[in-house]
Amino acid sequence: MKNSDTVQELLTEYKGRLLEAKNLPALPAALAEINRLLKDPNSSSEQVAQVIERDQALAAKVLRMVNSPIYGFPGRISNIKHTMVLLGVNVVRSIIISSAVFDVMNKTMLGLWEHSVAASLAAVEIARATNLPRPEEYSVMGLLHDIGKMVFTMQIPEAKRGVDKLIKDEDLFSIDGEKRMLGFGHDRINAWVCEHWNLPLDLKEAMIYHHTPCLAQFHPEAAVVTHLADFMARLFECGSGGDDNVPPLDVKGLRFLKINQHLLESILDKVIVLYSDRANLSVL
Repeated sequence: MKNSDTVQELLTEYKGRLLEAKNLPALPAALAEINRLLKDPNSSSEQVAQVIERDQALAAKVLRMVNSPIYGFPGRISNIKHTMVLLGVNVVRSIIISSAVFDVMNKTMLGLWEHSVAASLAAVEIARATNLPRPEEYSVMGLLHDIGKMVFTMQIPEAKRGVDKLIKDEDLFSIDGEKRMLGFGHDRINAWVCEHWNLPLDLKEAMIYHHTPCLAQFHPEAAVVTHLADFMARLFECGSGGDDNVPPLDVKGLRFLKINQHLLESILDKVIVLYSDRANLSVL
């Protein structure tokens, strides 16, 4: 049995390895300037658009994502200024973060990006169906909810192989296998990544509490939407979340969003239509 000092030492060691800046996906330089502009009450969305447009590769990625099925504007947005008007700065900032992790996520865990896009599509649909304000902002919560798995795979591959074997041998959920072997799960890694990247609180709570949404203190709606979106992506076997199991739904979370059986079935019907076109799951 490990004593508390040993456990804390392991946590500190793992946290350091997981957040090694030289290995984590680099956030675009434009993001720092955008964050600075957001803190300036005299700045405008046009200034933010100009920052993005100066990085042509980044601008192309942002336009490709906003014209994807996630946001419902296929082929209709031709420039960054138009994007800012339709989606707002917060959504665009989140899209930039998502585009930064795409390449790494796609290469690190087979099927993880497809699973994340499926959760993103479902999250927007759930937010719309429950009349939450700015439903597009929930898209990035779906895209990034499992980023801790990517970071874990990339930074501590030897431990990840052990966790994968345990999950397969004992038919566990990923998070249970992680906690059994490491003492923490990808939800804790999500918390460290959010802290490292200084992500907004609603996104942070969605990423940390998507398995336990009722523990979210400030934005339970974000955590519940992400929890339900992850459930739907797993239910319809879109991509891979690291195991073959479908997690139980948090009934209290459904009640919080006033989702009854009829509304849940209606959302599921819409989501399965989105999933039936596999092209929808290959954003970027």
